[in-house]
Amino acid sequence: MLPNSSFQFTPITTIFTSQLCHHSTLCSQFKPTRISYSFLSINHSKLSNPSHQSKIVYQVLLSLHSRPTSAIRFFEWSESALGFRHTPHSFSSLARLLLSYRMFGPAQQVFDKMLERFWNLDMFTAFSEGFGAFSTHRTMVYNFLVAQFCRHGMLDRVLDTYLRMLKMGISVAPYALRAVLNSLVDSCCIDSILDVFGNMIGGSPPDLKHRFSVYEFVMNSFLNAGKVEVGLCFHRKMLKRGLMPQIIDSNKILKALCREPSLYVASQFLNLMIEVGPKPNLVTFSTLLCAYCKRQRLKEVFELYNSMVSMGVKPDLVVYSILIDGLFKHGEFEKGHQLLFTALDSGIKFDVVMFSSLIGAYIKIGDMRSMVGVYTTMLREGICPSIVTYSILIDGLCKRGHVLEASGIFCEIIKRGFEPSLVTYGSLIDGFCKLGSLKDAFKVYGNMIGCGHAPDAVICTALIDGLGKQGLMENALRFFFQAMKMGFQSNVYTFNSLINGYCRLSLIPDAVKVYIQMRIYNIVPDVVTYTVLLKAMAADGRVNESAALFFNMLKQRIEIDAIAYCTMMDVLCQQNRLVARYWIFDLMRRNKVSPDIAIYNVLIRMLFKERRFKDACNLFHEVTEKGLEPDIVTYNTMISGYCSLEMLDKAVQLYENLARGQVKPNIVTMTILIDAFCKENRIAAALRMFQRLSEEGPHPNVITYSCLVDGLAKSYNMENAVELFEEMIRNGLQPTIISYSVLIDGLCKRELMKEALLAFHSAVRSGLLPDVVAYGILIYGFCKVGRLRVAQGLYDRMLAEGIKPDTLLERIIAEYHLGNRIKGFPP
Repeated sequence: MLPNSSFQFTPITTIFTSQLCHHSTLCSQFKPTRISYSFLSINHSKLSNPSHQSKIVYQVLLSLHSRPTSAIRFFEWSESALGFRHTPHSFSSLARLLLSYRMFGPAQQVFDKMLERFWNLDMFTAFSEGFGAFSTHRTMVYNFLVAQFCRHGMLDRVLDTYLRMLKMGISVAPYALRAVLNSLVDSCCIDSILDVFGNMIGGSPPDLKHRFSVYEFVMNSFLNAGKVEVGLCFHRKMLKRGLMPQIIDSNKILKALCREPSLYVASQFLNLMIEVGPKPNLVTFSTLLCAYCKRQRLKEVFELYNSMVSMGVKPDLVVYSILIDGLFKHGEFEKGHQLLFTALDSGIKFDVVMFSSLIGAYIKIGDMRSMVGVYTTMLREGICPSIVTYSILIDGLCKRGHVLEASGIFCEIIKRGFEPSLVTYGSLIDGFCKLGSLKDAFKVYGNMIGCGHAPDAVICTALIDGLGKQGLMENALRFFFQAMKMGFQSNVYTFNSLINGYCRLSLIPDAVKVYIQMRIYNIVPDVVTYTVLLKAMAADGRVNESAALFFNMLKQRIEIDAIAYCTMMDVLCQQNRLVARYWIFDLMRRNKVSPDIAIYNVLIRMLFKERRFKDACNLFHEVTEKGLEPDIVTYNTMISGYCSLEMLDKAVQLYENLARGQVKPNIVTMTILIDAFCKENRIAAALRMFQRLSEEGPHPNVITYSCLVDGLAKSYNMENAVELFEEMIRNGLQPTIISYSVLIDGLCKRELMKEALLAFHSAVRSGLLPDVVAYGILIYGFCKVGRLRVAQGLYDRMLAEGIKPDTLLERIIAEYHLGNRIKGFPP
């Protein structure tokens, strides 16, 4: 406490300095001369009086106006060192000083302390005094007050301050308005928000502009907070008060709602707009129509479309484009086509982009007739195809195998003066390669090079793949190195095509050499590379090598896909390595690779092979439980398994269920059942099913005929068997040596050896090469009827053709003493 003696400069300075020295943290921040100077005009005998303290603080703050940081430190020091009890006037003075320098953070701290000390004080009045002293603008101060009240959740004071500002003609800053609205939205005070609207509308014209942006702000705030019903209630109440938002703002809200997975709220909001306003326009309807189409909800699309038309809103190009595109993507091509011509009849002019999209959609599903129709319509409407249109046509036609038509389009491009892009060249080259017309493919490639285009990886890979499919691997490798000299940058797909080409020819060592070369070119093999090699090794009987490659993939931490796992499991199944197969299956699951339907098919087949009926059925049910869709191979595997275990009734029941489902039986299904009926001597059932095939389809193939011929022959119905065999030939099917062997076996069992020999010679004349089975059946047949000389002649012929006898034929030869030649047979 300072003494009551009259003020003398030197004593006060001394006292002030001594006080500072007791507060070492402040000594370095204040200079005694500056603080002393600030006290020169003060009557220090009255320092103990709070009202005089306030005046002293005010005068010091005025003197420190140019140094706001020093003002803060003085304010704190005067309270802690001199024992001042700061008044609301002192707090508000310091806050206004800080705001004049836009020091909002420190000003906020001053306000917080003031509010803590003077909770019930009228802050608005306190801050209204002395504006001129610190050059603080009223707008800044009052907006600051609004923001602070919002921060403390004092809604009553927020609204009171806001209304006072409006009465005084002081505009509300955007940040303060957002703070007010956020507070009101958090408290769901719809009426208070609308009061804010009402008062803003009563203000000056510039404020009128804010109410619509405020509407959007409030609606978005409610919706983002998940308060959908409150937001819709706000919209409804707003219109009841006569406050009509602009349609553009409502459309923005609807567009935001359409981003949600469910369009229920968006639909509710549109219904509310129809009910109370603002009246939906074309943009409103097209926004929701587009959202419905993207989610393929066509029922709602056309309900909304009909509602739009009934309200007198005429569809435009955008709406028709959305509808037609949605229908095409959903596979409703006929409806889309009809709507296209409805739009054209109503005067809508579609652009080349829309027509190009429709052409591409029809090509994708192979509806070439409709594609031509759309293309013709486009030309009739006076719209010239662009290079994109032509490229879509060429690419689509080539992928559907219509390469010659694509060539015609390509010539049209040249005639019209367009420069084909690299993509266009690539589509045509790929089409010729897949057609097997390599000469034409390389001709297009030469034209491309002549036009200055450098080949890319897609084109080179297509050509290499085409050469590989025709077994021309030397040419493929030569072309690869030529392209490299031209600057072609190879990639993993190029090397995969080379490897696949060698694997097709069973040239596994050469495929491995290409695999090694990948490292030299810094190309990292992918899972396709390994899978191609794995499948080729497995098909070539290199079980150990394929297993080594598989485990090398695991060692290198390559992400093995379901195809590679399936290949390895199939190899192990063929080798009857059951434990290893299940280990691979468990490994696949541990590596979080979801088994695909092909893997389940392999496992089900093997379980039936092991006669584990219950396990196979459980695995079949697991397929649907895992969310997979059984394919026709799955059903055929199950039906074949039932038949192999002589459970034909269950097989027929599954077939009947299949016939009623989405996946329809194919010729393999029918052949399995016909063969099973024949093996159980249920010839009548087999014939009925065969008759059903002939009437309803699918058409029987050589295997189907052969199974039924075998069944008829074994049931001693040889006349019908021969008749069916001849019917097969009349229907344009070429019998295999197995088909002939079945017929020969039936004839031999009926001792019709002349006919059997004729059938054998017929097979030879048709270009078939008899195998050991065909020879064995015929030799045994002649032996049984005692015609050993003929049997010996057939045996000699077989040996001359380089066919080795199997175990069964060796026993026949030994039994009928045809055997002295067998010892001399070369190994």
